[in-house]
Amino acid sequence: MTGGWFSSVRARTTLGATAVVAVALVVAGLAVIATLRGGLTDNTRLVAESRAREVAVQVAVERSPQDVAGLDTDDPVQVVDADGRVIASSDALTGAPPMSGVDRPAPARSGDRGGQDAGAARDDAGNADRPDDDDDDDRGGDDDDRGGNDDRGDDEASAAGRVAEEAVFDRVSLPVDDEGEATSDPGDAEGRADFTVAAVRAEAADGTAVTVYAGSSLAVPELAVTGTVRAMLIGLPALLVVVGAVTWLVTRRALRPVEGIRAELAEITGSRDLSRRVPVPSSRDEVARLAATTNGTLQALQESVERQRRFVADASHELRSPIASLRTQVEVAAAHPALLEVGELLEDVVRLQHLAADLLLLARLDAGEGPRTARLDLAALVREETARRPEPVRAGELEEAVVSGSRGRLERVLGNLLDNAQRHARERVEVRVRTERPDRGEGAGAGPGWAVLSVADDGPGVPEDERERVFERFVRLDDARARDDGGAGLGLAIVREIVTLHGGTISLGQAPGGGALFTVRLPLATPTEAAPPHP
Repeated sequence: MTGGWFSSVRARTTLGATAVVAVALVVAGLAVIATLRGGLTDNTRLVAESRAREVAVQVAVERSPQDVAGLDTDDPVQVVDADGRVIASSDALTGAPPMSGVDRPAPARSGDRGGQDAGAARDDAGNADRPDDDDDDDRGGDDDDRGGNDDRGDDEASAAGRVAEEAVFDRVSLPVDDEGEATSDPGDAEGRADFTVAAVRAEAADGTAVTVYAGSSLAVPELAVTGTVRAMLIGLPALLVVVGAVTWLVTRRALRPVEGIRAELAEITGSRDLSRRVPVPSSRDEVARLAATTNGTLQALQESVERQRRFVADASHELRSPIASLRTQVEVAAAHPALLEVGELLEDVVRLQHLAADLLLLARLDAGEGPRTARLDLAALVREETARRPEPVRAGELEEAVVSGSRGRLERVLGNLLDNAQRHARERVEVRVRTERPDRGEGAGAGPGWAVLSVADDGPGVPEDERERVFERFVRLDDARARDDGGAGLGLAIVREIVTLHGGTISLGQAPGGGALFTVRLPLATPTEAAPPHP
C-alpha cells in the first residue's frame, strides 16, 4: 500500500481503538487494585484492632495483667508494661522481644467508653474475688493506719481498669514459620512477613498501665492483590488482541463500500466515461450519503461536459457561417472589386462581433465572475431604456424598486428581453416594475422583499412544453425564420445566467394578451448596502 501500512485508515483506527482500550483498562486496573488493596488493608487493621481490644478489655477487668487468659491464639499478641517489658504474650510470640517499633497510643482516660465498659466488667469480676468482711476483721486492727491503708487499697483494687478508645497502627515485619504464622523460635523461622499491628493502651484494675499489641498477617491480602495483578497481566494482552481483531474486521467491513467507490471512480477516471455511477450501499449511513453525493457530482459533471460540448459545437456552427460569408465576399472583392457590397459585409462583421461578445460574456459567467454591485432603481433603468426604443415598446406601471447589482449587466438583461419581445410582438411591448414585500407576520429572516420586472408582448407566445428550453443556449424555436432576424439563440441564456448570479429568478408565462410574459425577480437592496455611485 502506498505510504506504508500505517497510512491505512483501517490500521490507524485499529491502533487508535486498541490504544484507547489499553489506557482505559490500565487505569481501571490500577483503580481496582488500589481499591482492593485498601479494602483488604482496612480489613486486616480491623481484625488486629478487634483482637487488641479484646485482650485490652481482659487486662482491664483483671487485677493483674499476668492473669490475662485467652492468649493461646496463633495471632501475634503481646502485653507490654510501661517499662517495655513483655508481661504476657500469645504462644506465637512466647519469649520474643516486645514489638517496640510500634508507636504507643495515647494513655487511657477516665472518660473513655472502653474504660467504662471495662469497669462494668471489672465490677462483676471484683465482686467475685473481693475478700469478705470477716477476712478484714481477722487481719487485725493493731495498726489503724495500716488497716486504713488496706481498706483504701481494697477500694482501688475493686475499681475496674480502662481501655483507650484510640488505636495506633503500624506495619511490622515478623519471623514466620513454613505455614506463614508468626513464631518466636529462630529454628522454625522460614523467613519474615509483614503484619499490621494495632496498639491499644489499657489500665489494669491494679493501676498498671500496659500497651496491648495485636497483629494480623498481610500475606493473604498481598496474595489476593498479587493474584489479581497476575490475572490482569495475563488477560490484558489477550483482551487487546480481541479488541484489535474486532476493530480491524469491523473497520474493514465499514470501509468496504468506500473501497468500492474509490475503485469505481478510478475506472471512471481511466475510461473518461461519465455515464457510469459508483455503487450506493443499502445502509443509510455516511458512506451511503457519500456515494449518493458522488453520483450527484458525476451527474452534474456529465451534464456540464455535455453542455460544454454542445456549446462548442453550436458556437463553431454559428461562427462558421459568418466567417464563410466574410471569406466569400472578400474573395469576390479581391477578384472583382466592383462587385463588393459593403453593406452586407458590414452586417456580417457586426453580427460576428455581437456573437463573439455574447460568447465571451457566457464564458465569464460560467467562470463565476461576480458582478460589481451598486444600488440602482429598476424603474429608472426601465424609463431610460424604453425612452431610447421606438414603438411598440412602452413603459407601464413603474414602482420604485432599489436593487443591488451591476448596472451594465442588468441593462443587458432588460435589453435582451426587449429585443426578444420586439421580434415577436405584433403591436405592443409593455414593461412593468413592482415590489413584493413580506408580510409583517413573517419572520425577521424573510428579507426586505423582491423587485419584480415583467416584459410582456402580444405575439404568438411560447408553448408550455417549450418554455424551459428557450433559456438554453443556441435554442431558437422559430427555425423557419431567417437567421438574421432570429439571432444566435444566446440572449435568453445570458439573461438567466445574469439573473441567477444576482440571486434572482426568471420565468416565462403567458401574457394577458396571449403573448409571452417574462418575469424577473431580484432581491431588494437592504438599507446597509452600498450607496449608489455619484452620477
